[in-house]
Amino acid sequence: MKIRLALLAIQFICISSFAQTKSYFQDSSAHIRERIEEWQDLKFGLLMHWGPYSQWGIVESWSICPEDLSWATGGRKKGVSETYDGYVEAYENLQTTFNPTKFNPEQWSKAAKNAGMKYLVFTTKHHDGFCMFDSKLTDYKITDEKTPFHTNPKSNITKELFSAFRKDDFWIGAYFSKPDWHSNAYWWDYFPVADRNCNYAISKYPQKWKEFVDYTHGQVDELMSDYGKIDILWLDGGWVKPTDSLEIVGDLTEVYEGSRWARNPQSQDINMPLLVKNARAKQPDLIVVDRAVKGPYQNYLTPEQHIPETGLPYPWETCMTMATSWSYVPNDTYKSSDVLITNLVDVVSKGGNFLLNIGPAPDGTLDSVAYARLNDIGRWMDNNSQAIYNTRMYQVFGEANGIRYTKSKDLPTLFVFIPESPSGKVVLEHVPFSASINAFFLGNNKAIKTSDSNGKLVLHFPKNTSKMGEYVWVVRLEL
Repeated sequence: MKIRLALLAIQFICISSFAQTKSYFQDSSAHIRERIEEWQDLKFGLLMHWGPYSQWGIVESWSICPEDLSWATGGRKKGVSETYDGYVEAYENLQTTFNPTKFNPEQWSKAAKNAGMKYLVFTTKHHDGFCMFDSKLTDYKITDEKTPFHTNPKSNITKELFSAFRKDDFWIGAYFSKPDWHSNAYWWDYFPVADRNCNYAISKYPQKWKEFVDYTHGQVDELMSDYGKIDILWLDGGWVKPTDSLEIVGDLTEVYEGSRWARNPQSQDINMPLLVKNARAKQPDLIVVDRAVKGPYQNYLTPEQHIPETGLPYPWETCMTMATSWSYVPNDTYKSSDVLITNLVDVVSKGGNFLLNIGPAPDGTLDSVAYARLNDIGRWMDNNSQAIYNTRMYQVFGEANGIRYTKSKDLPTLFVFIPESPSGKVVLEHVPFSASINAFFLGNNKAIKTSDSNGKLVLHFPKNTSKMGEYVWVVRLEL
């Protein structure tokens, strides 16, 4: 418990770029605003980073980025090549050995559903440009004949995943990287690569950039056309943006580094208005998340690997790894079930959604520890999910002792999350006493006595409440 509270304290003092955000642009469509409201009811989702890089057990994509950053050069597979060009060649050759024959999307979906997750965001294409779907615009993809898995009936991994999760009533989100380091229209081989950005002067070679924009729009159109209902288009690579997007929101650190390391700072405008218009022509319910780019196409914000100190006045989602890495790393260290559930509660109490990432192994399996964590979360959600789904932030998100609150969106009901087995009396500093309030433990509906302490509600707990919950204890207050 001390470890868990210490982790919460670290999260509270973490510098949050979101707390400094000055503006959020509501979507002009009332229908999309309604969809965002529905998305806020879901609360808990699954993010998955997966590609040929999993065979090396390294960071996704970034090891081929020529920036001298800890997650780039420091994330390279050791002993591959002493030269950058040799390393990139070996990295891209991973396509020829990627064969995840144990891929079982139905098993993943079942485990996620049992954990209480409600939506999926899957990396259809990361920055390295490798497509986990059957794009007709490139041969650098899971279904190409150079990829051994292309003969498998489930070779179109994105389609298989989306289909399996959709059958289990998940919302479907397509992660898509705007930069593409494999595309000769983004990293043009006429010039050397200097950093993560486009490596030529767009103003001098506008036709080359148009080629890239058309390629990007074409691939997004494929995803919107051939993969069933898509609920979320989750765009990454926030440095690909017009230069008039000066106020950065979202993952401030990533965008700051992207600008800082640009040898040739320039506008990288991919015509988001047209991209979104065309996408919604085929997917009219589509939420668009243009991460880290100020403007109307960032329908919700996505703090990465941290939880904001306080609630935020707009839709948001913390994306966080279950282990230490977004991608698969052998023998990675996974967060405990206690920490994961505490994080879920903390995020939801502050009005956010929690998008939890798991990186599949190269053979198409998930680590047994990941399944164990999902099972533990699911067991807790079986008793306490009504305090998570369809809730909103209370007048305060919580108290200094770790207590958290949520309130029902539709009912006069308040939920109290207590981070350790309660005993004796607990004073709720932010809940006014009323004799009409009824208090119950979730799960077993056992009544809890209440009293007044200078106008504040006091809960009186019996002995042995450890048997009435685990990880985080939840009380329902009927107001």
